[in-house]
Amino acid sequence: MYVVVMGCGRVGASLAAALLRVGHDVAVIDRDAGAFQRLGPDFAGQTIVGAGFDRDVLIAAGIERADAFAAVSSGDNSNIISARVARETFGIDKVVARIYDTKRAAVYERLGIPTVATVLWTVDRFMSTLVSDTVPTKWREPSGAVVIAQLVELNEDWYGRSVRELEEVTAARVAFLIRFGEGVLPNVRTVLQADDTVYIAAVSGTVGEALARAAQPPPADN
Repeated sequence: MYVVVMGCGRVGASLAAALLRVGHDVAVIDRDAGAFQRLGPDFAGQTIVGAGFDRDVLIAAGIERADAFAAVSSGDNSNIISARVARETFGIDKVVARIYDTKRAAVYERLGIPTVATVLWTVDRFMSTLVSDTVPTKWREPSGAVVIAQLVELNEDWYGRSVRELEEVTAARVAFLIRFGEGVLPNVRTVLQADDTVYIAAVSGTVGEALARAAQPPPADN
């Protein structure tokens, strides 16, 4: 998947890095070239200086071949204009915008543009919206720091592998399984089976990446 991210603040940089880590291609747009320092020296994506609602800037970022667009700058107006240009001018289906004003967010949701508020799980919501059709969070503790989520797409190559291996790859804890309709509390010797429904516990901001890693085959054995 090719994703264009407009805005390279903390959320934009974190989102771009998370998308790259799970194998997607990313371009990041920001008005301030200095903002790209947040991406780090090893950033493998594309960076473009300019306004995210400028047609030429979007074309330079590869919007015409993009599968998804995220507007995460610090301004509501810039985000929603950019999101609408991506959706209405370039026909991008998966578009999401960060909106600070909750009343305006409701309006844009009715226009068919998903919005994300400035909460602890912002990156998780963006990842789920951009690379998945569902938001699989089942429980979040009161501070929002820990989440339990369903692995809605577990690659079949994980079957026969241990829970411990899955935990190492996803950097999450397998909280429990549903197997043959019954709940199972796994231990380090538990082996994943076909038709298991797997629920993980993870820190907010890492859930989307964990889901994406689980959807990929396990790494090859050395």
